[in-house]
Amino acid sequence: MVGFPLLLVPLAVYNIIAFLMPGVSFTDPLIRLTLLSGEQWQITLSDMLLAAGVLLLLLEVIKGARPGAKYLTDHLLSLIVFGAAAAEFVLWPKFGNSTYCLLTLLALVDFISGIALRTRRRAVVATPAPSVSKPQPEAPPPAPVAQPAPRPEPEPAPVAAPPPAAPVPPATSVAESVLLDQPAPKPTVPSPDLQPGGQPPSDPPQR
Repeated sequence: MVGFPLLLVPLAVYNIIAFLMPGVSFTDPLIRLTLLSGEQWQITLSDMLLAAGVLLLLLEVIKGARPGAKYLTDHLLSLIVFGAAAAEFVLWPKFGNSTYCLLTLLALVDFISGIALRTRRRAVVATPAPSVSKPQPEAPPPAPVAQPAPRPEPEPAPVAAPPPAAPVPPATSVAESVLLDQPAPKPTVPSPDLQPGGQPPSDPPQR
């Protein structure tokens, strides 16, 4: 199933009906379903072929997304299927309708999706994956070394504060105190022996 183009199945069914069953119509309803709305849904052979083509295209995309899938032969087979379907749609009058045109379009999508997936896979492979280094086991932390307790530093002796300086008296008070401390001048008593003019007094006459 890896190299087999799945979209060849609905195209082959269409070819079998077109060549071997000329009386079968692709537009006649085959199944009638009544919906909840009361409307009847008529399913034709064309609808069934298109639904099968969509489901097979989904399987083709899933198959092409697997790693290692979609080799060159797979792309070549998808291209051949699309080319044959396009030729029948253009050249044969029995295939010139919308149903076969949509089947041909599904074959083209299958081919393009396979090419896109292969290109994407090559780009991913060409990109080098970042090297993941194994984490090295961490070395155990070194044992703590016991350090001697710090010696208490001696407290500095308290420094006696200098006595406050005596307030300096103002100059006026100093001058007043000096003047008050000087002794008062003593009054001079004139000597009786001294007379004016510089001569001593004469003795009174004796009787």
